[in-house]
This record gives sequence, C-alpha cells and structure tokens, in this order.
Amino acid sequence: MTAAETLFLEKGFEATTIADITRVAKVAKGTFYHYFASKNEMLAALATRYTQQYLEELERAVDACAVNDWPTRLRVWIETSVRAYAQSFKTHDMVYGGHHHHERNNAEKNAILMQLEHILKQGEQQKAWFCPNPSMVALLLYSGVHGATDALIAAPEQDQDNYA
Repeated sequence: MTAAETLFLEKGFEATTIADITRVAKVAKGTFYHYFASKNEMLAALATRYTQQYLEELERAVDACAVNDWPTRLRVWIETSVRAYAQSFKTHDMVYGGHHHHERNNAEKNAILMQLEHILKQGEQQKAWFCPNPSMVALLLYSGVHGATDALIAAPEQDQDNYA
C-alpha cells in the first residue's frame, strides 16, 4: 500500500500501473491480486488506512489531555485535525478526490464526526458547555476544520497557529 501511495502521489492514479506498484513494492503481481482486485480497490484501501491513521492521531492527541478538561480536549481535537490534514492533504485529496462532503454514506467522514460528537456530548454531560444538538455542532466544526485547512494550504506562508 505504501508503494502504491507513493506512486499515486508521484505519477498520478491513472498513470500508475499495477506493474509499477509491484515493482516498487518488490512483490509479484499475483501477490497484489491476492489482496486487491484492482487499482480502484487499492485506492479504497488507502482511503480506509488514511482515515484510520487520522482518527488514531486525533485520539492520541485528545487522550493526552486531562480526562475531564473538555474545552482543552475540543481545542486539541481541532488543532490536531487542522495540522494533520494540512500535513497530509495530498494523500487526502488523492484518496477522496471523488468524494463529496455532502454525501451521507461516507463512512470515513461519519467516523470522524462520531469522534467529535462524542467529545461534544461528554463535555455537555460534564457541564463544560451547552450543546443541545451535538450532531449539528460536530458537522459545523468538521466543515470549519476543512475550511481552515484549505485556507492554510492555499497560503502556506501563514502561521498554522492562526488556523487552529
């Protein structure tokens, strides 16, 4: 998968062949087809891996905060999300190039929203804030993170701290 990711980023998805991937990965074509039926399946697996790594990075950052310090946990989630996305946007855009933010069945987006919604619900239960609709607030924050990150990517000379 790492070989495919590297090649897709360097050459583009369409220009990369399965032969290229197996050559760089130093495996036989049969090995590729044992795990993936096509390049499209490989791309889908890369999307899943990307989201898992992203979620794990967010979870590690939030878990490093004090257990009941919900304002800090939320701030760290947002900051880490912006930084992680800004650092990995090329892979993000490659694996999610065909996705639209308005799609309701995007499992990866839903997993990220559930993680954020959990923070919002826990903070409300602990009386850290009033949040009667955590699903909507999570969606707004998620969209805001994407907007802030896109602005950061468009103007990389800007200080990342201005966006987190």
